[in-house]
Amino acid sequence: MLLADTHVHLNFPDFGADIEEVAQRWRAAGVVRLVHSCVEPKEFPAIQTLAQQFDELYYALGLHPLDAEQWQPDIQREIRHQATTAQETDAKFVAIGETGLDFYKADNREQQTAAFWGQLQIAHDLDRPVIIHCRDAAPEMAQILHRFWQEYGPVRGVMHCWGGTPAETEWFLDLGFYISFSGTVTFKKALTIQASAQMVPSDRLLLETDCPFLAPVPKRGAKRNEPSYVAHVAQQVSQLRQVDLEELGRQTTLNACQLFNLPVPSGLV
Repeated sequence: MLLADTHVHLNFPDFGADIEEVAQRWRAAGVVRLVHSCVEPKEFPAIQTLAQQFDELYYALGLHPLDAEQWQPDIQREIRHQATTAQETDAKFVAIGETGLDFYKADNREQQTAAFWGQLQIAHDLDRPVIIHCRDAAPEMAQILHRFWQEYGPVRGVMHCWGGTPAETEWFLDLGFYISFSGTVTFKKALTIQASAQMVPSDRLLLETDCPFLAPVPKRGAKRNEPSYVAHVAQQVSQLRQVDLEELGRQTTLNACQLFNLPVPSGLV
Protein backbone atom coordinates (compact mmCIF):
# COMPACT_ATOMS: atom_id res chain seq x y z
CA MET A 1 0.00 0.00 0.00
CA LEU A 2 1.19 3.50 -0.87
CA LEU A 3 0.20 6.43 1.33
CA ALA A 4 0.66 10.18 1.58
CA ASP A 5 0.71 12.02 4.91
CA THR A 6 -0.29 15.53 3.90
CA HIS A 7 0.31 17.28 7.23
CA VAL A 8 3.31 16.74 9.52
CA HIS A 9 5.40 18.79 11.95
CA LEU A 10 8.66 16.86 12.03
CA ASN A 11 10.71 19.87 13.09
CA PHE A 12 9.15 19.81 16.56
CA PRO A 13 11.40 18.69 19.45
CA ASP A 14 9.38 15.47 19.71
CA PHE A 15 11.38 14.13 16.75
CA GLY A 16 14.78 15.52 17.60
CA ALA A 17 16.38 12.31 18.82
CA ASP A 18 15.16 9.64 16.39
CA ILE A 19 14.01 11.20 13.12
CA GLU A 20 15.88 8.60 11.04
CA GLU A 21 14.09 5.76 12.84
CA VAL A 22 10.79 7.58 12.35
CA ALA A 23 11.55 7.76 8.62
CA GLN A 24 12.32 4.06 8.51
CA ARG A 25 8.92 3.34 10.04
CA TRP A 26 6.99 5.60 7.66
CA ARG A 27 8.70 3.94 4.70
CA ALA A 28 7.88 0.50 6.09
CA ALA A 29 4.24 1.58 6.40
CA GLY A 30 4.17 2.63 2.73
CA VAL A 31 4.27 6.40 3.17
CA VAL A 32 5.84 7.72 -0.03
CA ARG A 33 4.89 11.42 0.12
CA LEU A 34 4.73 13.85 3.07
CA VAL A 35 3.89 17.54 3.27
CA HIS A 36 5.43 19.48 6.14
CA SER A 37 3.33 22.34 7.45
CA CYS A 38 4.72 25.54 8.96
CA VAL A 39 3.59 27.28 12.16
CA GLU A 40 5.70 30.45 12.02
CA PRO A 41 8.49 31.95 9.90
CA LYS A 42 11.32 31.10 12.30
CA GLU A 43 10.73 27.44 11.38
CA PHE A 44 11.61 27.99 7.71
CA PRO A 45 15.30 26.96 7.86
CA ALA A 46 14.67 23.78 9.87
CA ILE A 47 11.80 22.72 7.62
CA GLN A 48 13.84 23.30 4.48
CA THR A 49 16.70 21.27 5.95
CA LEU A 50 14.35 18.36 6.66
CA ALA A 51 13.00 18.50 3.11
CA GLN A 52 16.57 18.25 1.83
CA GLN A 53 17.22 15.32 4.17
CA PHE A 54 14.24 13.21 3.06
CA ASP A 55 13.43 12.82 -0.63
CA GLU A 56 9.74 12.13 -0.04
CA LEU A 57 9.21 15.23 2.14
CA TYR A 58 7.86 18.51 0.73
CA TYR A 59 6.95 21.66 2.64
CA ALA A 60 4.79 24.73 3.08
CA LEU A 61 5.54 28.18 4.48
CA GLY A 62 3.09 30.18 6.58
CA LEU A 63 1.81 31.47 9.90
CA HIS A 64 -0.61 29.52 12.10
CA PRO A 65 -3.78 31.34 13.26
CA LEU A 66 -2.83 30.83 16.90
CA ASP A 67 0.30 32.86 16.16
CA ALA A 68 -1.63 35.60 14.38
CA GLU A 69 -0.49 38.20 16.90
CA GLN A 70 2.81 38.10 14.97
CA TRP A 71 1.09 39.31 11.79
CA GLN A 72 2.74 42.63 11.09
CA PRO A 73 3.98 44.12 7.81
CA ASP A 74 7.48 42.71 8.37
CA ILE A 75 6.15 39.17 8.88
CA GLN A 76 3.97 39.43 5.81
CA ARG A 77 6.95 40.63 3.77
CA GLU A 78 9.10 37.83 5.18
CA ILE A 79 6.62 35.10 4.29
CA ARG A 80 6.14 36.50 0.80
CA HIS A 81 9.90 36.86 0.29
CA GLN A 82 10.71 33.39 1.59
CA ALA A 83 7.92 31.80 -0.44
CA THR A 84 8.87 33.66 -3.61
CA THR A 85 12.53 32.71 -3.19
CA ALA A 86 11.63 29.09 -2.47
CA GLN A 87 9.37 28.96 -5.50
CA GLU A 88 12.24 30.09 -7.69
CA THR A 89 14.93 27.88 -6.16
CA ASP A 90 13.43 24.85 -4.38
CA ALA A 91 11.08 22.29 -5.92
CA LYS A 92 10.29 21.03 -2.43
CA PHE A 93 8.24 24.16 -1.65
CA VAL A 94 4.62 23.34 -2.53
CA ALA A 95 2.12 25.37 -0.45
CA ILE A 96 1.29 28.27 1.85
CA GLY A 97 0.27 27.38 5.39
CA GLU A 98 -0.85 26.44 7.70
CA THR A 99 -3.08 29.43 8.01
CA GLY A 100 -6.74 29.94 8.81
CA LEU A 101 -8.99 30.61 11.78
CA ASP A 102 -9.15 29.08 15.27
CA PHE A 103 -11.91 30.53 17.43
CA TYR A 104 -11.77 27.57 19.83
CA LYS A 105 -8.47 28.56 21.44
CA ALA A 106 -8.29 32.29 20.69
CA ASP A 107 -10.66 35.22 20.20
CA ASN A 108 -8.40 37.68 18.32
CA ARG A 109 -10.63 37.43 15.28
CA GLU A 110 -9.45 40.55 13.52
CA GLN A 111 -5.78 39.52 13.74
CA GLN A 112 -6.53 36.00 12.57
CA THR A 113 -8.62 37.27 9.67
CA ALA A 114 -5.92 39.71 8.59
CA ALA A 115 -3.22 37.02 8.70
CA PHE A 116 -5.41 34.55 6.82
CA TRP A 117 -6.36 37.08 4.14
CA GLY A 118 -2.76 38.12 3.64
CA GLN A 119 -1.63 34.53 3.18
CA LEU A 120 -4.47 33.85 0.76
CA GLN A 121 -3.10 36.73 -1.30
CA ILE A 122 0.39 35.20 -1.29
CA ALA A 123 -0.96 31.78 -2.27
CA HIS A 124 -3.01 33.33 -5.05
CA ASP A 125 -0.13 35.42 -6.37
CA LEU A 126 2.28 32.47 -6.37
CA ASP A 127 -0.35 29.99 -7.61
CA ARG A 128 0.27 27.68 -4.67
CA PRO A 129 -2.36 25.76 -2.70
CA VAL A 130 -3.16 26.86 0.83
CA ILE A 131 -3.26 24.57 3.88
CA ILE A 132 -6.19 25.74 6.02
CA HIS A 133 -6.67 25.27 9.76
CA CYS A 134 -10.32 25.83 10.70
CA ARG A 135 -11.62 25.22 14.21
CA ASP A 136 -14.98 26.51 15.42
CA ALA A 137 -14.91 28.98 12.54
CA ALA A 138 -16.48 27.32 9.49
CA PRO A 139 -19.14 29.99 8.73
CA GLU A 140 -16.62 32.81 9.00
CA MET A 141 -14.10 30.84 6.96
CA ALA A 142 -16.59 30.24 4.16
CA GLN A 143 -17.53 33.93 4.10
CA ILE A 144 -13.89 35.01 3.83
CA LEU A 145 -13.17 32.55 1.04
CA HIS A 146 -16.24 33.64 -0.92
CA ARG A 147 -15.22 37.28 -0.53
CA PHE A 148 -11.66 36.51 -1.62
CA TRP A 149 -12.95 34.73 -4.72
CA GLN A 150 -15.07 37.76 -5.57
CA GLU A 151 -12.21 40.24 -5.13
CA TYR A 152 -9.18 38.28 -6.33
CA GLY A 153 -10.28 35.00 -7.84
CA PRO A 154 -10.20 31.36 -6.71
CA VAL A 155 -7.58 29.70 -4.55
CA ARG A 156 -7.10 25.98 -4.20
CA GLY A 157 -6.14 24.07 -1.09
CA VAL A 158 -7.08 21.69 1.69
CA MET A 159 -9.14 21.88 4.84
CA HIS A 160 -6.68 20.09 7.07
CA CYS A 161 -7.49 17.89 10.09
CA TRP A 162 -11.11 18.41 9.19
CA GLY A 163 -13.66 18.32 12.02
CA GLY A 164 -16.69 19.94 10.44
CA THR A 165 -20.21 18.68 9.86
CA PRO A 166 -21.31 17.21 6.51
CA ALA A 167 -23.12 20.49 5.74
CA GLU A 168 -19.95 22.49 6.44
CA THR A 169 -17.93 19.99 4.43
CA GLU A 170 -20.17 20.68 1.47
CA TRP A 171 -19.43 24.42 1.69
CA PHE A 172 -15.73 23.86 1.14
CA LEU A 173 -16.19 21.14 -1.46
CA ASP A 174 -18.30 23.65 -3.41
CA LEU A 175 -15.33 26.05 -3.24
CA GLY A 176 -13.12 23.38 -4.78
CA PHE A 177 -11.17 22.42 -1.67
CA TYR A 178 -9.80 19.04 -0.73
CA ILE A 179 -10.74 17.64 2.68
CA SER A 180 -8.13 15.92 4.86
CA PHE A 181 -8.83 13.61 7.78
CA SER A 182 -6.46 12.93 10.67
CA GLY A 183 -6.44 10.56 13.61
CA THR A 184 -9.57 12.23 14.96
CA VAL A 185 -11.61 10.22 12.45
CA THR A 186 -10.65 7.07 14.40
CA PHE A 187 -11.99 8.35 17.74
CA LYS A 188 -15.03 6.48 18.98
CA LYS A 189 -17.19 9.55 19.60
CA ALA A 190 -16.19 11.41 16.41
CA LEU A 191 -19.44 10.59 14.65
CA THR A 192 -19.72 13.93 12.87
CA ILE A 193 -16.19 13.66 11.49
CA GLN A 194 -16.86 10.09 10.40
CA ALA A 195 -20.03 11.18 8.60
CA SER A 196 -18.04 13.84 6.75
CA ALA A 197 -15.39 11.27 5.80
CA GLN A 198 -18.08 9.15 4.18
CA MET A 199 -19.38 11.92 1.92
CA VAL A 200 -16.23 13.51 0.44
CA PRO A 201 -15.79 12.60 -3.24
CA SER A 202 -12.94 10.17 -3.74
CA ASP A 203 -10.95 12.64 -5.85
CA ARG A 204 -11.01 15.29 -3.06
CA LEU A 205 -10.03 13.07 -0.14
CA LEU A 206 -6.71 13.34 1.71
CA LEU A 207 -5.16 11.68 4.76
CA GLU A 208 -2.81 13.08 7.39
CA THR A 209 -1.45 12.58 10.89
CA ASP A 210 -0.87 16.20 12.01
CA CYS A 211 1.97 14.60 13.96
CA PRO A 212 3.16 14.84 16.69
CA PHE A 213 -0.47 15.52 17.71
CA LEU A 214 -3.66 13.43 17.60
CA ALA A 215 -2.36 9.88 17.50
CA PRO A 216 -5.06 7.64 16.00
CA VAL A 217 -6.66 4.58 17.51
CA PRO A 218 -5.04 2.11 18.30
CA LYS A 219 -2.07 4.40 19.09
CA ARG A 220 -4.13 7.06 20.85
CA GLY A 221 -2.35 6.58 24.16
CA ALA A 222 1.03 7.20 22.55
CA LYS A 223 2.86 10.32 23.67
CA ARG A 224 3.79 11.11 20.06
CA ASN A 225 2.02 10.67 16.76
CA GLU A 226 4.19 9.94 13.72
CA PRO A 227 3.75 9.57 9.95
CA SER A 228 3.64 5.76 9.94
CA TYR A 229 0.39 5.99 11.89
CA VAL A 230 -1.39 7.44 8.85
CA ALA A 231 -1.94 3.79 7.95
CA HIS A 232 -4.44 3.60 10.83
CA VAL A 233 -6.24 6.68 9.51
CA ALA A 234 -6.41 5.05 6.08
CA GLN A 235 -7.79 1.84 7.55
CA GLN A 236 -10.57 3.67 9.38
CA VAL A 237 -11.54 5.78 6.38
CA SER A 238 -11.59 2.73 4.10
CA GLN A 239 -13.94 0.99 6.52
CA LEU A 240 -16.20 4.01 6.80
CA ARG A 241 -16.39 4.36 3.03
CA GLN A 242 -16.52 0.60 2.44
CA VAL A 243 -13.72 0.70 -0.12
CA ASP A 244 -10.61 -1.41 -0.56
CA LEU A 245 -7.73 -0.18 1.60
CA GLU A 246 -5.15 -0.44 -1.20
CA GLU A 247 -7.39 1.55 -3.52
CA LEU A 248 -7.98 4.20 -0.87
CA GLY A 249 -4.23 4.56 -0.43
CA ARG A 250 -3.69 4.82 -4.17
CA GLN A 251 -6.44 7.42 -4.66
CA THR A 252 -5.50 9.62 -1.71
CA THR A 253 -1.83 9.57 -2.71
CA LEU A 254 -2.74 10.59 -6.25
CA ASN A 255 -4.93 13.34 -4.80
CA ALA A 256 -2.01 14.65 -2.75
CA CYS A 257 0.19 14.67 -5.84
CA GLN A 258 -2.51 16.48 -7.78
CA LEU A 259 -3.12 19.22 -5.20
CA PHE A 260 0.49 19.87 -4.24
CA ASN A 261 2.00 19.15 -7.68
CA LEU A 262 4.18 16.36 -6.28
CA PRO A 263 5.96 13.77 -8.40
CA VAL A 264 3.75 10.72 -8.76
CA PRO A 265 5.51 7.72 -7.17
CA SER A 266 6.59 4.98 -9.51
CA GLY A 267 4.20 2.07 -9.51
CA LEU A 268 1.21 4.19 -8.50
CA VAL A 269 -0.23 4.54 -11.98
